[in-house]
Amino acid sequence: MPNLPVRIARRPLLLGAALALLSPVMALASTYPQRPIEVIVPYQAGGGTDALARAFAEAARKHLPSGMLVNNRPGASGAIGWNEVLNAKPDGYKLAMMTVEITTIPHLGLAKFGPDDFIPIAQLNADPAAITVRADAPWNTIEEFIAAAKKASPGAGLTMGNSGIGSIWHLAAAAFEDRTGVKLSHVPFQGANPAVLALMGGHIDAVAVSPAEVTTFVQSGKLKTLAVMADSRAKGFDKVPTLKERGVPLSIGTWRGLGVAKGTPPEVVELLRSVTQKTAAEPALREAMDKLNLGYAYGDGTAFKAVVARDNETFKALIPKLNLKP
Repeated sequence: MPNLPVRIARRPLLLGAALALLSPVMALASTYPQRPIEVIVPYQAGGGTDALARAFAEAARKHLPSGMLVNNRPGASGAIGWNEVLNAKPDGYKLAMMTVEITTIPHLGLAKFGPDDFIPIAQLNADPAAITVRADAPWNTIEEFIAAAKKASPGAGLTMGNSGIGSIWHLAAAAFEDRTGVKLSHVPFQGANPAVLALMGGHIDAVAVSPAEVTTFVQSGKLKTLAVMADSRAKGFDKVPTLKERGVPLSIGTWRGLGVAKGTPPEVVELLRSVTQKTAAEPALREAMDKLNLGYAYGDGTAFKAVVARDNETFKALIPKLNLKP
């Protein structure tokens, strides 16, 4: 019996230690978030990144009573929006819609930050690049488009719109040039949607954006997609061949997800990851993404961090090889 008082005495100590470990989380649950969380989209409204952010914010209302506000901060290939997140207080009230450009523009000297300045919350999406032209364009196959590009006079190549210098769609078009031997005139815009609208208006010849960003216009018969840059055909674009099917070994695309600035409290990060995981499983979000032809690709914080690190190394090597300069 002499050990009994000691055992009894230890129980309050152990309970106290456990409560001490839980107290930051318990305190957080009652204080965060007290107001809507702002999601910064570093591109103009109307593109795939913006559409995903708004669909996510709507689905998150079930798990986040304070709600989310989506704000667009376009410019500098995403750098303006991401800098706003990094320059704000890292308290979890300003989230970034992260895209693959976080791993491209630093290697072009277009941003002083790098992917390590962000903490990945979760990946939500992955989409390939695709070559799309107007429905009345004279090219009906990717082979015809390549042939026309090769015949174009030096300095007067076909014009290819992208979502900004150093964007993934700029890199996709540059990689397409590298693999096919064509020369294109690259035209940057502040997002994919402005590039698509310019194509619709006849101001450029083609865009190298994702299928999701041209879906509405392809379905209405105003645009046509000639090829996708993926290992397999894109959902909803089953009749469109991949470049690999046409003898061009190229797969390149984007991903999108949520992140916060480095320095955000761990308990805030964990709460956001929990909310994101629950929201990503909501049928309403999946349905919205299907309608938009946005590829669903959920990855938790660890998996998303690995994707970011992988692509950072890929583009660190690819950008000098393509001799891309801002």
